[in-house]
Amino acid sequence: MILNRENLGKIEASVALQKPEPEMLHLPEKVLQFGTGVLLRGLPDYFIDKANRNGIFNGRVVVVKSTDKGGTSEFDDQDGLYTICVRGIEDGQKVEENIISAAISRVLTASKDWAEILKLAANPAIEIVISNTTEVGIQLTEDNILLEPPVSFPGKLLAVLLARFRAFDGDKTKGLIIVPTELIPDNGTKLKNIVKEQATRHHLDVDAEFMQWLEESNIFCNTLVDRIVPGKPDAQTLARLEQELGYHDELLTMSEVYRLWAIEGDEQVKQALSFAEVDNGVVITPDINIHRELKLRLLNGTHTLSCGVAVLAGIKTVKEAMDNPDMANFISALMQDDIAPAIPYPVAPEASADFARKVLDRFRNPHIEHQWLSITMNYTAKLKMRVIPVLSRYYETASQAPENIAFGFAAYLLFMRATETQNGKYFGTLNGEQYPINDESAAYFYQVWQQQEGDELVDAVLRNQELWGIDLTALPGFAAAVKKQMNSIQTLGISAVIKNLDVKQVSA
Repeated sequence: MILNRENLGKIEASVALQKPEPEMLHLPEKVLQFGTGVLLRGLPDYFIDKANRNGIFNGRVVVVKSTDKGGTSEFDDQDGLYTICVRGIEDGQKVEENIISAAISRVLTASKDWAEILKLAANPAIEIVISNTTEVGIQLTEDNILLEPPVSFPGKLLAVLLARFRAFDGDKTKGLIIVPTELIPDNGTKLKNIVKEQATRHHLDVDAEFMQWLEESNIFCNTLVDRIVPGKPDAQTLARLEQELGYHDELLTMSEVYRLWAIEGDEQVKQALSFAEVDNGVVITPDINIHRELKLRLLNGTHTLSCGVAVLAGIKTVKEAMDNPDMANFISALMQDDIAPAIPYPVAPEASADFARKVLDRFRNPHIEHQWLSITMNYTAKLKMRVIPVLSRYYETASQAPENIAFGFAAYLLFMRATETQNGKYFGTLNGEQYPINDESAAYFYQVWQQQEGDELVDAVLRNQELWGIDLTALPGFAAAVKKQMNSIQTLGISAVIKNLDVKQVSA
């Protein structure tokens, strides 16, 4: 039996399953969403569905599929219904939820349904635009908004806004709340600037009234999204879930428990995005930078400093690392003792401690297979962006080197030891097997390891301001700490060094 509107009443699940009430299927369309991906289904649409269940937002989502790749048959056949299977750990407790989401009303394809999409611009019930068109989607390109459709997402958005302006004769109360979720800093600001530039290129700036309406009546929100949504599980897991649920779902989506959608906005934004009331995972605030910093430093920074350690120790996944007591102790100490006190932003200790606990819960999630080797991609750039600001801040209050960060750096240097090149690609060797080094600086490290080793190599790399933006050997004791850790790893083996690290024991 397929999941669709007709079969909802026939479903008999052997596990707990949240089904939508019939009236939820007839709520008005309030959101125009560009993107069909699993992140949107597992985060914004998840919150909207939850709010509808609580009688708060009372609106559904019209989804625009921007590309012709694939079709919309899965959504059409299932009347927009899909299952979210939430799995993970929250506050140390196991969580399993199965939810049939009725957030999506229909899916339109931009190339085939552009006239219908422009009609939606004239619908007064539409108040919100959500997007996730990947980081590449928010870029200024040559475009023509008179095409059906325009090529770029900003071009499509400008066409929708122009149609809305004309439909409502410039009514200042008919602007939209535009909430991009693309993973770039200041995504709302960048999108707004591109849309305004496109308007200028299309000579719309001759209409001062439209440009004023574009600027003043529409709100472009900067946002940060954080939730791992793997999407459809492997065939074996999917078969088991469908047997438990009692139906077949082509759109079944796995998701971790943790969820964050931080949105920069004022009271007007809060009023329009009323779905935020139902879940503390939606945060609407005038400044989202604290949420960006916590994620960038405690989650991403910890990942980056731990990935080389884990790979060299033969640990393949993040969950596997958390099942290893020595590795779990290192990760916890790195995050809580070295990184948390040195976040380069004013953060209350209790806020960083609470976020760190949530991150550790996420790392322990048995349903997420997060490969350490994949985290090593662009290793050097990630260290520069995520860790160097923390390291600099650490030295503002401390007189000695952060040992856990130094250990992570030592493992990074050893991981970056390329032993072979093939067709312009670089590989390291571990226990007789090759692993790829996917890093823009791989050629540099191949050369430096050919020419130097030991203490000289550490000094050369740490002193390289092209890599780090600063001379890391100028930080008191840091180079010495990295040298000590690298020598220990090479002499004793990394697993023995992890075991002997002077860190506090943590409970799982």
